[in-house]
Amino acid sequence: MKHIDQNNSELVLALADKVLAPTYTRPEHLFVEGDGVFLKDAEGQQFLDMTSGVAVNALGHNAEIIKNALRKGLEGLIHTSNLFHTAPAILLANELVQHSFADKVFFTNSGAESVEGAIKFARLYAKDRHEIVYFDSSFHGRTLGALAATDKEKIRTPFTPLPTGYRCAPWNQHVAFNYITAQTAAVIVEPIQGEGGIRFADESWLQALRAHCDKVGALLIFDEVQCGLGRTGTLWGHQHYGITPDLMTLAKPLAGGLPMGAVLMTQNVADAITPSCHATTFGGGPLVATVAYEVFKEISNPTFLQAVQHKGAFLLETLRDLHSPYIEDIRGRGLFVGVQLNIPTQQVVEAARKEGLLLVAAANQVVRFVPSLTITKQELEQAVALFAKALHGVQSTDS
Repeated sequence: MKHIDQNNSELVLALADKVLAPTYTRPEHLFVEGDGVFLKDAEGQQFLDMTSGVAVNALGHNAEIIKNALRKGLEGLIHTSNLFHTAPAILLANELVQHSFADKVFFTNSGAESVEGAIKFARLYAKDRHEIVYFDSSFHGRTLGALAATDKEKIRTPFTPLPTGYRCAPWNQHVAFNYITAQTAAVIVEPIQGEGGIRFADESWLQALRAHCDKVGALLIFDEVQCGLGRTGTLWGHQHYGITPDLMTLAKPLAGGLPMGAVLMTQNVADAITPSCHATTFGGGPLVATVAYEVFKEISNPTFLQAVQHKGAFLLETLRDLHSPYIEDIRGRGLFVGVQLNIPTQQVVEAARKEGLLLVAAANQVVRFVPSLTITKQELEQAVALFAKALHGVQSTDS
């Protein structure tokens, strides 16, 4: 096979159509480099990236912290499997435990794997109780067990029959507690729904959910794959609610763009785990854990988190000044912000891309602003200005 120039977008994109499974509908741009909150394609066009790899690149593109950590990691081991101990995973787990409710950590490679692991650990703990309760508009992943706890018919239906023992309860409603019984092993909930449209659990409801789980003996799992690790201006999304879970799932920004996830758990849950009941070949590998350790140290810094809070408040204020007839609602916390529209979101995402702004859609007519947590206020202003131009462009097209 002849050599293909990686910067020749025409040839590479044509090859993509031939060799990649068609699971995504991607725009005809070939991204080749990035810096901070900006991406550049092979044609030299620059984009302001408010997706950050879907809330993954918390420290931005081409971050020095990540590059330095990679260099350090490459001087040591890359992989040994979990048959053996390596220091980076142990040191990272210690950091996660020291900064959370948890006593133990299990490493994975993705959010869906973290959810699968949490569900398995919950059933181990619960023994004869097997039901998993989840909520409407939830998203927990696309592997079969995680998909069974995801309320999105479009992606569920083609894969039925899904695993049994799952019940979908109403979100933010006390009637949901009727679904949580003596047969419930665990309840899985996002404190803030991401794919569901940046929807916040009511504080009183989430606190009552914690109390009800305690009452009936069910475990409570917080899925913080998207809302955790500094995204809301606190290290964990649930810190805004004054309660803690029994298990928590993490992934996305944990290793700053490298594949890594984790399940955090209390000692009570860990006591039910025995060797070989669950495993991972790559989870917590020394190279990725070395990077994640440095990323976590940066994100968990109180000064860093305070800056996220300030920038998030600035973003909300700036968006609310737009007064567009297409905007129904603006909601968010930290740099986890959703704009609910009364027109198709994909139309706005495409219009924004033409203006040099990258956005990602969510359910319920919402576009998400989930930039790098290192974004500046000036860059946020620029993003909102481009968003305004996109909305104006849509309006001009409609008129």
